Amino acid sequence: MMSKGTTIKEAIAKWEEKNKEKASEATRVELYAQYPPIEKMDASLSTLTKCERLSLSTNAIEKIANLNGLKHLKILSLGRNAIKSLTGLEAVGDTLEELWISFNLIEKLKGINVLKKLKVLFMSNNSVKDWAEFSKLADLPCLEDLLFVGNPLEEKHSAEGDWRDQVSNKLKKLRKLDGVPVIREEEGEDD
Repeated sequence: MMSKGTTIKEAIAKWEEKNKEKASEATRVELYAQYPPIEKMDASLSTLTKCERLSLSTNAIEKIANLNGLKHLKILSLGRNAIKSLTGLEAVGDTLEELWISFNLIEKLKGINVLKKLKVLFMSNNSVKDWAEFSKLADLPCLEDLLFVGNPLEEKHSAEGDWRDQVSNKLKKLRKLDGVPVIREEEGEDD
């Protein structure tokens, strides 16, 4: 018989016990690698009202949900889960600056456009295959650091040798791609 996953409430209780502080007062809460893994982002997350940095990586979460109480969230770490889509981020659209979501099952980028302050997007090793999806990243006005290595789209174009050029043409504000600074030829600017 399969064991039931850890609930957010149980994970928070464990975290509070270990850290000797109330999660509702903490600015940084780490609920990663729970055993058994967390399967759902349930309503208990809304108690983390002061949280600026939340880590739920290395669990078995399938969808992003219940972020509405997290009014101060700047960094959300969801790497190494089973997340298939980016919907559910609306509640943190005005505060989130970094989304770490590598090693998931994301194919479509629908829902990413709500992240108006997102500067850093780490989404390596997902399943994005086409430029139409990738182009949705152009809706992020502040995006400057993108980690996209290990997606079928990146693998195909890196093999063809045009990955970096294609990306820098599509994302004009990008400063760093896959850990390497983006160097642009600035036309008509004298420094």
